[in-house]
Amino acid sequence: MVDIGFSELLVIAVVALVVVGPQRLPVLTRTVGTLLGRAQRYVSDVKSDIQRQMDLEELRKMKQGVEDLGQNLQASVNEAQREMDGLASSVEDGILGAGLESSEAGPARRFGRYIDGPERTWTQEREDERIADKVRGRMRRRYLQKKPRYE
Repeated sequence: MVDIGFSELLVIAVVALVVVGPQRLPVLTRTVGTLLGRAQRYVSDVKSDIQRQMDLEELRKMKQGVEDLGQNLQASVNEAQREMDGLASSVEDGILGAGLESSEAGPARRFGRYIDGPERTWTQEREDERIADKVRGRMRRRYLQKKPRYE
């Protein structure tokens, strides 16, 4: 900031004492102190406002980047969905072209479920797994509780 040494401060104090007088000098120093304090608070407020604006701009850029990434991801998912739909239709065409229609041979089974049946949702599958785990646990506990017969 301003490089003022002790000797220069002493000269300023003596000049102020002579010019202002000893009676009004304390009032003048208080007034100067409050004005300097206000100036420092004003400068710190301006700095914090500038910092907030910079942070806000950075957040906006980050938000835009995330939105762009989300759009790219959505586009790639849509592209993969289209490819899977095309693959499924080509497989279906191949099955129907081979003469394996479901009306002639009866409903096809795969892993214990009918292919032509309604598709199960993710929650239904998880519920089935939860019930199966529960039954396995009960069977395990029942088996461990049985005592061997020694007769």
